[in-house]
Amino acid sequence: MIATSDSQRGQATIELIAALPVVLLLAAVAWQLALVGHTAWLAAHAARSGARADVVGRDAATAARRSLPRSLERGLRVERVSGGGVRVSVRVPLLVPWRRSPMRVGAVSSLGGER
Repeated sequence: MIATSDSQRGQATIELIAALPVVLLLAAVAWQLALVGHTAWLAAHAARSGARADVVGRDAATAARRSLPRSLERGLRVERVSGGGVRVSVRVPLLVPWRRSPMRVGAVSSLGGER
């Protein structure tokens, strides 16, 4: 068994404390990237719902809004694109809720039914 001195244990504690902010920052960045991916997936789903509604003559913006969680409705933009599609754009939520996100993700869906 290797004996460790008090100074070695103290050094290990200091190194752990010094590394902890870096680990927490990396975890926050990873979580934010997961939020970006999830928001992009939700935007694609909303665009598809809006395109379906547009093909059958319903309001695409209402259909897209209903397919999103309430937290994403505030920054929602829905527009029809030429050729019979729907473009949806939403703000990416941030880990710090008191800040407004500068990032947006969007998706376009077209079901081929030009009106």
